[in-house]
Amino acid sequence: MNGNPWGMSAQDRELWTDGLNVPRMRDQNPEEVEYLYWVGCSGAYDARGKEVSKAMVNLMNRAGVKYAILGNEETCTGDSARRIGNEYLFQTLAAQNVETLNQYNVKKIVTQCPHCFNTLKNEYPQLGGHYEVVHHSQLLDDLVQTGRLMPEKELNATITYHDSCYLGRHNDEYDAPREILKAIPGVTLKEMPRSKNTGLCCGAGGGRMWMEETLGHTKVNIERMKDVKAIQPDELASACPFCATMLNDGLTAEHLDVKVKSKDIAQYLAAAMAD
Repeated sequence: MNGNPWGMSAQDRELWTDGLNVPRMRDQNPEEVEYLYWVGCSGAYDARGKEVSKAMVNLMNRAGVKYAILGNEETCTGDSARRIGNEYLFQTLAAQNVETLNQYNVKKIVTQCPHCFNTLKNEYPQLGGHYEVVHHSQLLDDLVQTGRLMPEKELNATITYHDSCYLGRHNDEYDAPREILKAIPGVTLKEMPRSKNTGLCCGAGGGRMWMEETLGHTKVNIERMKDVKAIQPDELASACPFCATMLNDGLTAEHLDVKVKSKDIAQYLAAAMAD
């Protein structure tokens, strides 16, 4: 078992850190680590996701956050396995992760994936994993609000934000990502017609990220592009790796990718930091 939906080698999980200053739990005194940074499968293996991980490391290092990653000791949370009905695989992966996290006496976890966030926060307690779990938007917003991160560069862009279902509907977090964007000089935040609790799913939830498309009226991510066209932003921000994939695919399919760029909120914040 490779421990990730991409089927990549488990030994390659921390290759994204090459050339970066990223502490590993195995090399740290666990009592001195405030946050276990849960990178997630996308953040470790997906090309776009790895850029978000690098932005997070940049920001946490700047802010002096005491964090560490599990590296090759991390495996998939099992979110997708449970969504598609493979409860055995979910519990196998979860039990392995809980054992590792408890071995390091982890108290706080930060992750950029709302799917990991929801699973670690709301589903792991039933398997003995009791942690304070925050989404990266919540941590970054706190770091900005407390002055530990001070965005200074002007981005001069109209940005709209797409709500992740697992961050918004499932965990009622709508404000943190928006507060981050509003704190960046030169950013105008513009809402899509369907946003927050009336926002539209990207189409990747429920395990559909890994399923072949079936014929229907309109693909969900293409339907979402109608909202993007309605307000014509410069940038389409997200805070979920699954959403990022679906939104970028939608922009390309609708030939919007030349005009509208899409990144994670951590990337926008990192771009606004002084050199």
